[in-house]
Amino acid sequence: MSINWKEKAAQVKANLDGRAFINGVRVNAVDNDTFACISPLDGTKLIDIARCKKADVDNAVTVARAAFEDGRWAHMSPKRRKEILIKFADLIVANAHELAVTETLDMGKPVSNALAVDVNAAQNTIRWFGEAIDKVYDEVAPTPRDSLALITREPVGVVAAIVPWNYPLLMTSWKIAPALATGNSVILKPSEKSPLTAFRLAELALEAGIPAGVFNVLPGYGHEAGAAMAEHMDIDCVAFTGSTAVGKRIMAAAANSNLKRAWMELGGKSPNIVFADAPNLDEAAAAAAGNVFYNQGESCNAPTRLYVEASIKDEFMAKVAAHVASFKPADPLDGDTTMGAIVDDIQMNSVLKYIESGKNEGAELIAGGSRARVETGGYYIEPTIFIAKPEMTIVREEIFGPVLAAMTFETEAEAIALANDTEYGLQAAVWTANISKAHRVARAIKAGTVHVNQYNDDDITVPFGGYKQSGNGRDKSLHALDKYTELKTTWIKIDEA
Repeated sequence: MSINWKEKAAQVKANLDGRAFINGVRVNAVDNDTFACISPLDGTKLIDIARCKKADVDNAVTVARAAFEDGRWAHMSPKRRKEILIKFADLIVANAHELAVTETLDMGKPVSNALAVDVNAAQNTIRWFGEAIDKVYDEVAPTPRDSLALITREPVGVVAAIVPWNYPLLMTSWKIAPALATGNSVILKPSEKSPLTAFRLAELALEAGIPAGVFNVLPGYGHEAGAAMAEHMDIDCVAFTGSTAVGKRIMAAAANSNLKRAWMELGGKSPNIVFADAPNLDEAAAAAAGNVFYNQGESCNAPTRLYVEASIKDEFMAKVAAHVASFKPADPLDGDTTMGAIVDDIQMNSVLKYIESGKNEGAELIAGGSRARVETGGYYIEPTIFIAKPEMTIVREEIFGPVLAAMTFETEAEAIALANDTEYGLQAAVWTANISKAHRVARAIKAGTVHVNQYNDDDITVPFGGYKQSGNGRDKSLHALDKYTELKTTWIKIDEA
């Protein structure tokens, strides 16, 4: 069925509501303050959003704590919680077109990607963790006959989830699904750059049967609402995805308050290593370009550092550059568009400054390098490729835009050293037909995920997270349950008859 996305966008705009969601109802900020939500498609205002601050956080925490302590969700039977989360996922599917258009208007990504990837992955994540509720068992420890030791999981309590602007629906689902599945109350702070789908998720959660007060949404700025969450004495856990700099501040605030759990999924500058014996250079080139330019380059795991064995540099870079034409920035509400708008003017200007730094430091620009679609009033940048050197700023720092920095290496050892020469350790890739080499390099690279002869294969069943300053803990898979539960040992003495 052909979808008129422009018509759907007009319907979505007419029904937007920028108020917070606390205790099952939409509310203004305590002081009635707001900020403007600007669409990156054309620079126009979509709606005013409630600018929540400490007083609003206090209110939400009081509500979430009451909901947790009275057990309206935490004490519900696993079977019933499972049914509700699966219904929640079903409602996301039923409202998929609305959610996809909202994501596009708010964040700028192509609507086809928002529908096929973001909305679909969000419902799948919630469904998967819903199904896991009655399939994850507790433990009985091996003890002498006069004792019984039970090891059980319990929800931590009130969870603050602070999510980024690049994948609002997807990152939200990665946080709230395991937190809700394990019986916690959740307060979600979406990014001020893309808060709109969070409100609709909260409404759908309530409709599915998640009790009022269990899932709350507080829009606002990081230095106000986010800081108040990190510092709050009655929040038990904060789960954050975003920049390393902000993650450090959140961890410090968590430590200086009540020593709450602080789980950080942070930045990345992922290396992509292509050896001359790669089994398919065309596939490697398509992945090298596609995974940097996808989502306008606004992905923490994008392989923005490309290392090519020197003997194939010219041949391979020509193949990579040929893919630039496939990512021409265009109208995100056109179903055929492959590259949309940068999230806002601040991020656009930041990316453009990095591009200028690459030029000024002597990197060779072989594609792109400029703003695009200026006449629309929106925030678009051409897919950009540099031939760079390891010491350059565009190689050292996370850009979060469609900018690829390519370099060469001569030996396996040099490739490994270059790959690990970063403060980050989120993701990586190695392309080679030699299975032993693939294993050696994968073992040597310090990253949470290492791909071999592909880059974008993924599944909810595998954990996602990083080494070093890319953070701690893991999203996705059953390992995510560890972040939102306490392990309790109950030791029982058994008297002999």
